[in-house]
Amino acid sequence: MDDVIDRSGIERTYEVIAPHVRHTPVLDLDGVTLKLEQLQHGGSFKARGAIANLLLRDVPSAGVVAASGGNHGAAVAWAAMTRGLPATIFVPTVSSPAKIARIKDYGAALVIGGDRYADALEACRSWTATHEALEVHAYDQPLTLLGQGSVALELRAQAPELDTLLVPVGGGGLIGGIAAYYTGDVRVIGVEPEGAPTLTEALRAGYPVDARADSVASDALAPRRVGELMFPIAQQFIETVLVDDDAIRAAQAALWDIARVVAEPAGATAYAAVRSGAYRPAHGEHVGVVISGANTTAVEFS
Repeated sequence: MDDVIDRSGIERTYEVIAPHVRHTPVLDLDGVTLKLEQLQHGGSFKARGAIANLLLRDVPSAGVVAASGGNHGAAVAWAAMTRGLPATIFVPTVSSPAKIARIKDYGAALVIGGDRYADALEACRSWTATHEALEVHAYDQPLTLLGQGSVALELRAQAPELDTLLVPVGGGGLIGGIAAYYTGDVRVIGVEPEGAPTLTEALRAGYPVDARADSVASDALAPRRVGELMFPIAQQFIETVLVDDDAIRAAQAALWDIARVVAEPAGATAYAAVRSGAYRPAHGEHVGVVISGANTTAVEFS
């Protein structure tokens, strides 16, 4: 398979991964279509890209290694477990206890250190230099984007009426794959915390730049900068809006109170844009929201 990140590449990738991932459902919540990716294996959409890498790349007997804020690490650990391969996962200290527990439950070796994802990535690459394991990047490898883009492939059939889709943004693997699939057929809006405006700052600068990481969702939505592979896609097809931490917490609470949908802070961030008014749909506009993950120990929110 080639490395072109487009609709046909996503379709070919999905043919391979479909037997291994969950076809997650959608839910209409007060006129907004929620794509419930928190129900995916490993508790987030990340399983799609992780299993794509393991099925479509040559994996050595030494297994795989990954750096992660937590969700990607859980996904890679899950994918490795299903394939009978060893996995080593590096996460920063900000990674939530729920994500750390997931990684351990899937049998991966876990290394915790550094303050944020970029520190875990540096430690991962230092380790990889002296080991033969295959690195699976959280957002800046072709198969990662091709796998994540299958969210849009499923949504196209489940909600063909969508005009706009709101997607949380960290490193950009999810939104990059989604935008590459829709290619403008659906308006794609990236939603970021005000304290971690990684893609917003990159689009303003015209290239990926370092951004701050100060948000309740920092463990999932605050890499140092967005990926190089997704950025040209973002320049062509993606807009962004920002939400504050209070809006994210309120969205978590609303999802639980109204629909008993559990979402971690990052998972509720895109819904926060609709709930808070940071994004105001036009009259008659059909809006979708990706609920990206639910690896949290909290069940009730205040």
